[in-house]
Amino acid sequence: MGLTFCNVHFTKQPDRVVYVSGELMRSLKLSGKKNIRLRLGKDAIPATIKPIKRAGKHLFLASGVKSAIKVPKAGGIYLRNLQNDEVQLGPLVGVLSDGPASAAQPFGSRTGFIKQLLREGSNKCYIFAFMPRDIDWQQEQVNGYFLTASGRFERKLVPLPDVVYNRLPSRRAETSPYINQLRERFGRKKIPYFNWSFFNKSDIYRLLENDGAANRFVPETHSNPSSEQMRDMLDRHHFVYYKPSAGSLGHGIYRLTYLPKKGYFARYRRSGKNVLLRFTSFDSLMRMLRGRHGQSMQNYVVQQGIRLIEIDNCPIDFRFHMHKNGSNQWVVVGIGAKKAGRGSVTTHLKNGGALLTPQQALGRVFGARSDEVLQRAKTTAVKLAESLEIQHRHLLGEIGFDLGIDQDEDIWMFEANAKPGRSIFRHPSLRAEGKASIEHILEHCLYLSKFRRRDDL
Repeated sequence: MGLTFCNVHFTKQPDRVVYVSGELMRSLKLSGKKNIRLRLGKDAIPATIKPIKRAGKHLFLASGVKSAIKVPKAGGIYLRNLQNDEVQLGPLVGVLSDGPASAAQPFGSRTGFIKQLLREGSNKCYIFAFMPRDIDWQQEQVNGYFLTASGRFERKLVPLPDVVYNRLPSRRAETSPYINQLRERFGRKKIPYFNWSFFNKSDIYRLLENDGAANRFVPETHSNPSSEQMRDMLDRHHFVYYKPSAGSLGHGIYRLTYLPKKGYFARYRRSGKNVLLRFTSFDSLMRMLRGRHGQSMQNYVVQQGIRLIEIDNCPIDFRFHMHKNGSNQWVVVGIGAKKAGRGSVTTHLKNGGALLTPQQALGRVFGARSDEVLQRAKTTAVKLAESLEIQHRHLLGEIGFDLGIDQDEDIWMFEANAKPGRSIFRHPSLRAEGKASIEHILEHCLYLSKFRRRDDL
């Protein structure tokens, strides 16, 4: 099965004829053939071939062909030579998201990222964004958002895509019966759908428990802990994090501390401010937590606190943005060092944290040894991604890890995110990594749709 890159043109003839330049005929091994099946996404039609004299690799599609399989635009695209004289255009890549019904910002705060993805991807594939309601399962077509050369969205009907990159924004929407059915339908049609859903913290810790080599990087963690487990963790570790299993952005997290001669302390964020409370007894601490959360405490996890390396007496952790590359291997694409704000429970930027490059942060802590420490952390991140993929039942193409380095130089994994935010790429020194992140998403789409360049084959 060969792969070649060609220029597609449209002609006005109404018949189902494909005009192929001599060089492209040879590349596709079609010399002497009279008919082919031409495929785009999940649609395919028979068409007559007519060779033409034209230098280079060119494909002219009569309007009968263009409209039958809904080819979205002319220009450079890959052709994949399949069995039984079938030729596939593409790949056709769908980016699934959602948002308010606004013409200028159809995908809400994700619109800028989606535009960037569509802009970069238009040189490699037919790429569009869509919402769940844009799919017509009866006709097996999607009313997709394509990006014009001037940067505006344009709606076009296309067949079901070759691959779907899931960027649905909400946990609640993702667990709805409709979205579950949507994923199953893509699965039944053998359309790869990667980044299946948001991770749940307790599920991730449980998955990694099955791999001893990876689990040693995870702090001691218990889901839905009993009061006895909470007391025991505080007695042994002196401080713990108590956090919602399905939370994000640091919401609802407590740092709980036990100092034998001073009592129990709870640090958390409320109404945009850091709060510190002292309790004389463990029972009074638990009464406060029950009063604030009631039944929802069943959805919390307790995790061993780690004494992280610090700058200016403020702890630092690291966001590792991981991607699958075009050869289906995990690689570290971007790293942001997050320095906690004073008095903050987490290093989240919205809670007063600051963003540094890993070289800036590690250089201040480890000096000349910073490169060695960073390389060890990168190796650990790749091991964790590989382990998580083996234990997880669905396709993954992107993971955000929150990793920390303690004062003994041990590396710890606190959280894994299936749809990591992109705030680290706003740092001026990490913009190139942000572009590389987009390129890796696109290369992985080519891999999953079996459209790989010759040098990748």
